[in-house]
Amino acid sequence: MELANKATRIRLFDFKSVQMRAFHMSWLAFHLCFFGWFGIAPLMAVVREDLNLDKSMVGSTIIASVAITVLVRLLIGPLCDKFGPRKTYSTLLILGSMPVMCIGFADSFESFLIARLCIGAIGASFVITQYHTAVMFAPNIVGTANATTAGWGNLGGGTTQIVMPLVFAAIVSLGVSEAVGWRLAMVVPGIMLFLLGLAYLKFTQDAPDGNYSDLRAAGKIPPADRENGGMASFKKAASDYRVWALFVVYAGCFGVELTINNVAAIYFFDNFDVNLETAGLIAGLFGLMNIFARTMGGFFSDLSARYMGLTGRVRFLFLAMFIEGIALVAFSQMEVLATAIATMIVFSLFVQMSEGATFGIVPFMNKKALGGVNGIVGAGGNAGAVLAGFLFMSESLSYGQGLMFLGCAVMVCSFFAFFVRFSPEVLAEEKAAFDTASSGDDPIKARGGNEPEPA
Repeated sequence: MELANKATRIRLFDFKSVQMRAFHMSWLAFHLCFFGWFGIAPLMAVVREDLNLDKSMVGSTIIASVAITVLVRLLIGPLCDKFGPRKTYSTLLILGSMPVMCIGFADSFESFLIARLCIGAIGASFVITQYHTAVMFAPNIVGTANATTAGWGNLGGGTTQIVMPLVFAAIVSLGVSEAVGWRLAMVVPGIMLFLLGLAYLKFTQDAPDGNYSDLRAAGKIPPADRENGGMASFKKAASDYRVWALFVVYAGCFGVELTINNVAAIYFFDNFDVNLETAGLIAGLFGLMNIFARTMGGFFSDLSARYMGLTGRVRFLFLAMFIEGIALVAFSQMEVLATAIATMIVFSLFVQMSEGATFGIVPFMNKKALGGVNGIVGAGGNAGAVLAGFLFMSESLSYGQGLMFLGCAVMVCSFFAFFVRFSPEVLAEEKAAFDTASSGDDPIKARGGNEPEPA
């Protein structure tokens, strides 16, 4: 849907305008979701001992943590079209906090597996983050805005690896056992998610000019009927083969990042003779690259569009992702800790740039089915993580070998970017819109940042 008054600039220190409030609240929400989603990953060495899990069982829990997210991401995008990102995000955060806090009751492989499966639903928060940013920012900056909110959200994958072992250590230092410590540690992100869900409802609104319910009542956007929103959005998106090409592409970048978030700490712990805290710190470096790497992907996507239009966005996506695959293969072959860390950082840079470049294209695929497109492409990331998870279940396949095969798969996936094509009419239309946004006034500046408080 077309919406007015989108921001043409990112003003990081603006917390009053509705566009920038949505920007900051969406990345913060996605960031904290990682604490619930992957908070247990850096503690798996302790959980493995406590619940007597073998490698196959650990692999199954890794798959469970991302499998359910495929389905929820497919559903959550159309829900954004129907109910708006504000209510959808708030509901997901509040409901998602429950299994995070309840994972501590797990006392067997089966109950732990079910808990990780339920927690995986909060991974759908990514789709809402990208949706909310896309409706708030103009074509000249939407790639950078999408990439930054997603990148700073994904940064939670790194801070989680660092912070959760420290939370666990602090709890154990109070005199409780390790078996109790990891359970209590997971209560912390659960409470944070619940409180943020309430804050999201209060401090954001759906679009620059108001909430969807009010805009529909005023006739400014189409009603949420059989022709618009809900499953209609999903069907429109699903009928476009280009959307499924980006589904595969995102499987090869975000799917890989999710996999690394799950296995990095235990990989360094088992292969480089470091303790749990050090392994978590090293693994955290991978996620911490999101503070700028994904933004770089969106920035170069926008820059490519300035000179080559939408075709430039596609070409840059292929290049970033192909290099990602090469870097992952190199990382899998490292046997010295220092070189392993160095190649992991290079790999991290390009996997996150690829993600940013992917969602530099998504807002232009089908504006009448934005939620459906976001949902399907976002689900691709988790589908990729599910498939990658099987590489780490076999006792006969080492983690290094699994990472090498994964790198080769990424290089193959990169070529799917070339299936994303646009008609000459769309290319000309979007080029004109880009130029207009680049030379036009910023509505935030024009209004002085004094938009009304959200309902």
